[in-house]
Amino acid sequence: MDACTLGDLLDVVGGPALHLHTAPAGQGVPVTEAVLHDGRTPLPRLPGGLLLAVGVRAAEAGPLVRAAAEAGLTGVVVRGPDGPVGEAEAHGVALLSVAEDAAWHRVHLLLASAIGARPAAASDTGLGDLFALADAIAAGTGGATAIEDPRQRILAYSTVPGQPVDEDRRQGILGLQVPASAENTEQYRRLFAADRPVRLPALTGSGLPRLAMPVRAGGETLGSVWVIDGGSLAPDAEDTLVQGASTAALLLLRARAARELARHRGSDLLRRLLEGTTDAPPAAQRLGVPGPARVAAFVLDSAASVPDAERTALRLLDVVRLQCEARYGRHACVLVDGVVYAVLPAPGAQPQGRAGVERSWGSPRSSEVESGGARRPEGLSTVGRSTPTEAPRRRTGGHGHRSLAEDIVGRAGQALRVPVRAALGEVVPDAAGLADSRADADLVLRVLDAELPVATVDEVRPRVTLLRLAEVMGERRELSAGAWRRVLAYDAENGTEYARTLVCWFDAGCDMAGAAKLLAVHPNTCRYRLKQLQQHAGVDLDDPDERLVLWLQLRALAGLSGATV
Repeated sequence: MDACTLGDLLDVVGGPALHLHTAPAGQGVPVTEAVLHDGRTPLPRLPGGLLLAVGVRAAEAGPLVRAAAEAGLTGVVVRGPDGPVGEAEAHGVALLSVAEDAAWHRVHLLLASAIGARPAAASDTGLGDLFALADAIAAGTGGATAIEDPRQRILAYSTVPGQPVDEDRRQGILGLQVPASAENTEQYRRLFAADRPVRLPALTGSGLPRLAMPVRAGGETLGSVWVIDGGSLAPDAEDTLVQGASTAALLLLRARAARELARHRGSDLLRRLLEGTTDAPPAAQRLGVPGPARVAAFVLDSAASVPDAERTALRLLDVVRLQCEARYGRHACVLVDGVVYAVLPAPGAQPQGRAGVERSWGSPRSSEVESGGARRPEGLSTVGRSTPTEAPRRRTGGHGHRSLAEDIVGRAGQALRVPVRAALGEVVPDAAGLADSRADADLVLRVLDAELPVATVDEVRPRVTLLRLAEVMGERRELSAGAWRRVLAYDAENGTEYARTLVCWFDAGCDMAGAAKLLAVHPNTCRYRLKQLQQHAGVDLDDPDERLVLWLQLRALAGLSGATV
């Protein structure tokens, strides 16, 4: 994709929102990013950057224009019409302006979106612009900022240099989750009961107070925005925070829609992968499916009474997805014709995100701060944070697949109040074999029952083999013809039990005493029946091939066995 130029930017954003005063180097100069700077630290060298003159009056922006030229920036944006045009022309820097009442965080978001500068770590989830918004709010209020969801997970945080932070901020990012405590709970209760910014005291002796604002859309609470008050917040910080929370609501709603769209597209792609109707390698890469893997299938017990089966199946999908993501991270699950399918990585296989990298929407950004002599990702803990414990390692491995399936079956059965069955297909070496593993799982589902609600294909291989043999033999005339039909017909016409006797004899390993025990008759009775059978049905029981074919036909096509007669 070609780099954005100043002319491109004006074509997209120009007009009332952004006015160009001068462009000494022409409108073909590149614009790589919109840069927020609070003016208290030297400008970093950022060729192609467009500097937003936050906190600087337009008429007094001459020194900032000179500094921008020295840093290699493309231009400077001031608020109001009275910018230093002469200084800009003298130093070869473009000068642009926005309206006097324009909120800097909205200007930054608008320009960043137009330039295409979204943080890569969050681009797939639709939350990338939250980082730009956090930077804009931090620049406008004068305090380091974080945006959280309703569960107190940190979604985005600012990285404006020079703003005061405390140890809570440095530690909180390590867990990306507000630790639970009575003090935190009380402060969140106060926050979510308010409709204006709330000032909250520090919860530790070395901590700093916070200015916080709930994020809402209609009557729904979507999260909150937190600003560290280091004693130098701007006079209009509360108004800026209100505007920022309003923008955050729009971004969170947009991110939700983007996630739902991505999930829908991912589900459709996984469905085609399991059907074998798409090119496996690129599909697997897009889905983050590991190499060696197997398909697990989950279904509601067909014998159970389910008032709203479609809705209950969707709830089952949620349970399976949640448990698989807790075990393996980003995961591929889909609901197809009432069956929930999940791809489980084999031992040693690691699910990957796009381009082979697993990234979550909560991943820390690349900026770092020094703490205790070690390099740590910089983050924000909004109130009363403690050092989070190390997250438990995710369990993987073939032996864990069955235990995971059993756990899901138990949890789903309790949550949905409907028995659930789970089947595990064979482990395949790569995504191209997932359609075969799915076929295995579908077969296993057909042989499960209340006594065996969970099984791998290897555990029930004889059952599924006979099931498939029955289907193949039933479809082919030459495989379904033979003496077994004459045996059943003779029993039906004469009231005999030759078929039962024959199957019990086969199941007993052609042992007369064992067959008699299964039939609850004397061995001589069994011996007599088999002699009569050979005479009336024309069966040669001395021929091992005929015995094999006859047993397969009676077992697979007639469904008879010593355990059922």
